[in-house]
Amino acid sequence: MRSWFSRKKKRWLVVAVAVVLAAGGAGAWLLLTPSEGAAEMMTATASVGSQRQTVSASGTIEPADRADLSFTVSGKVVSVDVAEGDTVTEGQMLATIDDALLQATVDAAQSSLDAAKAQLDEDTADGASDNRIAADRAGIVRAESELSSAQSSLKQAQLRAPIAGTVASLDLRVGDEVSAGSGPTNGANGGSDTDATGKEPAPRSSGAAQGSTAATGSSAQVTIVSTNRFVVEANVGSSAVASVKAGLQAEITPVGATKAVYGTVKSVGKVASADSSGAAAFPVTIEVTGERDDLYAGSSATVSIIVKQRNDVLTVPSQALHNEGTATYVNRVVNGERVRTDVEIGTAYGAQTEVVSGLSEGDEVEITGFTRTPGGGGERQVQRGGQLPGGARFPGGGGR
Repeated sequence: MRSWFSRKKKRWLVVAVAVVLAAGGAGAWLLLTPSEGAAEMMTATASVGSQRQTVSASGTIEPADRADLSFTVSGKVVSVDVAEGDTVTEGQMLATIDDALLQATVDAAQSSLDAAKAQLDEDTADGASDNRIAADRAGIVRAESELSSAQSSLKQAQLRAPIAGTVASLDLRVGDEVSAGSGPTNGANGGSDTDATGKEPAPRSSGAAQGSTAATGSSAQVTIVSTNRFVVEANVGSSAVASVKAGLQAEITPVGATKAVYGTVKSVGKVASADSSGAAAFPVTIEVTGERDDLYAGSSATVSIIVKQRNDVLTVPSQALHNEGTATYVNRVVNGERVRTDVEIGTAYGAQTEVVSGLSEGDEVEITGFTRTPGGGGERQVQRGGQLPGGARFPGGGGR
């Protein structure tokens, strides 16, 4: 029994010695063999250029001007002079209604005014009392007001274009009966209820109608939109709206486009609404620069509003910066050697950070977080920031 245990003990001892020797050999191999992940220095150059601070937003491309029009007086439509898709000029006739009753009202008001004036002349000649003369003059004022109102209504029998543009929609036919501020009631187009202001509103900002008979509702009898001139109606979050001002420049990229167009912030709303996530969003209107034939109303766009731009800013990739206590430094590369250099930094611009002091334009700095396999193989990237900073490169050539 002891002999068997003894032999087994010796056998285990031999195996243990063999394992130790194998481990030692492996350790020696690891010490003597270069690591495949040995780090090789990667550098970038401190450069001077223009840097921007921007506010991003998304929005919808809309016509720069829009007029939603409806008759503000009642009558039968006797002419429709345009069709959907027609191009019109400012002041062009669009449609008319029968004005016979309106003309009769004007004639009656004129007669009343003439009579009031004649009464004043007669009473003055007869030496009437001051109270009578005052009453006659008040009668003239009323008659003049009634005549002016009747003449204004007569003019409203003609629907004219307040802006130049394209007829985007038309809800009128000859023979339709329209009432003040509403759509056709007897025509094939059916009735569409819209209130009319009868006044010329302020220039369009965000969805406002424009025109002498602009309808406040959405079912206008005629809608005209500007041609080749656009705005972007965007929304900006509450954290950024304070930095967005009228007059700032913006870059606009329509969805699916690869090239940006340019615009200017026209207005910034003061009343927020909730976006899809429930966060506060403020309306911003951006006017696209110049006339465009490559934009389409209703399409989406992303917007980058330039809130600050600085020229001659010295920057390095943010990945080149290191912190130690309260100090910030970079490893400057001089003749292939790392030289720790303390720097004072300023504003961060995405992947680049401003260097206020400590470096000069053209200085090379080391970027950490990248390795290159030995033996001439291709580099493999160990990303910390997600992408290569601008201007970064591996020294000594070699494909990347």
